[in-house]
Amino acid sequence: MSRVAKGRRQHLIARLLADNAVTSQSQLVGLLVEEGVDATQATISRDLEELGALKVRMPGVDHPVYAVAELPQAQQTPIEHLRRVLGEWVVEISSSANLVVVRTPPGSAHVVASALDRSRLDGVVGTVAGDDTVLVVADEDAGGAALAGLIGRLAGRSQSSASQGPAVPEEEGER
Repeated sequence: MSRVAKGRRQHLIARLLADNAVTSQSQLVGLLVEEGVDATQATISRDLEELGALKVRMPGVDHPVYAVAELPQAQQTPIEHLRRVLGEWVVEISSSANLVVVRTPPGSAHVVASALDRSRLDGVVGTVAGDDTVLVVADEDAGGAALAGLIGRLAGRSQSSASQGPAVPEEEGER
């Protein structure tokens, strides 16, 4: 186990809160231990306060759970919102190996990257946004070409190829 930088630890905490129904600080300490991160409960308490984490009631969970206000635990960007953002802002899509390059108008890449990150779309490991370019990293199973096809379909670009990659989700929560 190791101590990690505050920013990395807080990013991990936000991810753990988004992926788990965390009802106590001691439970969060245990989840961090499973990730190989050593932190005291006092440190976690400060991190939760700095992240703006609140205890909220969630459907199907008996006790209130921690959630970060910017990334509520059970909320994902609705697929229609992602479609709208991609349809409005995506100019060009290309791929190579497990990478997808999405071009946008100048100053707009962060909008597309944020929508992709918050959508938790299957096959997306993460994004990096510049001024007018988003680099989307695809997981090994999806691959760049298939993910580019999915992003293109979500953006409203028609493709007739039979190997278009993963299906477009119909509803929020389908990933």
